[in-house]
Amino acid sequence: MNAERLTDRQIKESPEQQLKNFKKTGEFLVAIDTDGCVTDNMNGKQMLIFHPLFMEFYGLWKIESYFREVAEYYNLFSVDRGCNRFIAIQLTMKALSQRKDMAKCLADKRLKLPDMSFIDRYIEWAGKNKTGLGNPSLEKFIAENPGDYSLCRLLGWSEAVNRSFPGISAKIPPFENVMNSLELIEKKADIIVVSKTPYNDLADYWKSHGIDRYIRLIAGQEMGSKEHHIALAKSAGKYPDKNVLMLGDGAGDLKAVRANKGVFYPVPPGKEQEAWNNFPEFFRLFVSGSHASREAELTEKFNKVLLDSPPWLGAGYNHVSAYREKQSIRQELYKKLLPKGRLLVL
Repeated sequence: MNAERLTDRQIKESPEQQLKNFKKTGEFLVAIDTDGCVTDNMNGKQMLIFHPLFMEFYGLWKIESYFREVAEYYNLFSVDRGCNRFIAIQLTMKALSQRKDMAKCLADKRLKLPDMSFIDRYIEWAGKNKTGLGNPSLEKFIAENPGDYSLCRLLGWSEAVNRSFPGISAKIPPFENVMNSLELIEKKADIIVVSKTPYNDLADYWKSHGIDRYIRLIAGQEMGSKEHHIALAKSAGKYPDKNVLMLGDGAGDLKAVRANKGVFYPVPPGKEQEAWNNFPEFFRLFVSGSHASREAELTEKFNKVLLDSPPWLGAGYNHVSAYREKQSIRQELYKKLLPKGRLLVL
């Protein structure tokens, strides 16, 4: 990485310093997401780590099929794909609490969903104080609310995710043509990584696969939103709107770059390799300023990939059938990466 790696102390005390002090060296600024964009790790990240750990921490294994279905929808297959982990939990638990079939299941099993109002309070606090949603800010919120053990459990889950995920992610290489694309970009632009993944996980991944040498800096969840990442780097480097490009796999990536009046190149879920194969052509259009029609075409197709309404609200919905739709994906991931892991098969 062309910028010095941040220490844990720097991340806690001044996580935005690299963005604020960013020095322009190229004519263009290219922001790239990582999970699900550079590497095909989104399914594994959620299905093997995030979801089972949450069920473990909150005693939800008896409703595994419901929890996995809803959590997978928000994290992987909806327009909320790639959202912050705490917001994803907020969305998931709220949806579960509103489902009538979930209520019946809970009654039959004599269970109750945990009260998650504390996560609402944390997210609201982070918004008011303009902090990123991540472990450092959660620790500050806990310090302001001593004795609230529900927050400590949430932090415990998040820390467990951080400790567990690298072992899975490291096994999954970048998509083919990522390195060639980075070499192409570097000749014309400054490359930054923008993500809602913790900084250290990102830095470790890019370094372990030998692609960190192409990037100027990494902005993780501790540095705020992706929109904020791009805004700070764009302002520091004084890049014109038309010279800012974002590569991403989620609607949040599109929103982030649009808020900064930049250009979007989608890496659609399920079609990631095709997107990386076609990127060199798009990048040449981008640097020449003739990308508009191609960008519009790709964005229109991208917007049709992610769902904007959950299947359990649709006519003819059946929970068992819906759970089985993704069953082969889960089974293959567990067989390959976590053969001793716990998984419900219907």
